[in-house]
Amino acid sequence: MKILIIEDEAKTAQAIRRGLRGEGYDAVVARTGEEGLSRLVAERFDLVVLDWMLPGCDGIAILGSLRARGIRSPVLLLTARDAIEDRVSGLDSGADDYLLKPFAFAELLARVRALLRRAGPDEPPRRQLGDLVLDPERRRAVRGGQEIALTPREFDLLAYLMRCQGEVVTRHMLARDVWREPNRATPLDNVIDVHLAHLRKKVDEGRVCRLIHTVRGVGIVMREEAGP
Repeated sequence: MKILIIEDEAKTAQAIRRGLRGEGYDAVVARTGEEGLSRLVAERFDLVVLDWMLPGCDGIAILGSLRARGIRSPVLLLTARDAIEDRVSGLDSGADDYLLKPFAFAELLARVRALLRRAGPDEPPRRQLGDLVLDPERRRAVRGGQEIALTPREFDLLAYLMRCQGEVVTRHMLARDVWREPNRATPLDNVIDVHLAHLRKKVDEGRVCRLIHTVRGVGIVMREEAGP
């Protein structure tokens, strides 16, 4: 998931960026409203974290511009304004949620996850393969009754593989549909392979029945198959 942080205060921006990257999100920073709008026009982002009080073109003006351009990415508005009329103004301008400063990163992360779930494609209540159960709404994966601790990126990767279970998934498909970066100058193959290795270890290590399989020279497939 790709997130744009539009925040002029360097310390705050970098703290949010580090925190989101630590959770597996691809987070980038724009220091001005103009830079942020330019990136939103040129690139696709799954979510925007937007500070209200920006120098020059402020957050409300940015909201109006991006919505007028048809950019529908969910926006979490950061603001120190706690008056009811200010909150209403922010939401009416096109924000999907707001968070009062100062805030705990845990709350920002919870709101980011909620907005991404809300914006995502409709999912069935759960998906299942063998004894692995995936709950897209709660973003939980359970195998054999035991919850698997996954990063956001690992969960998105597993959810995609589960949607395509029985079909071979290529690295290009993962770059396009999970990382949303199919045309990078530098291929994502190594990054994808590392995440797949971590996911395979969490899902299959110590299990008689393996679920994640490599189709040599082609890609990855999820199916029930006893290990060696």
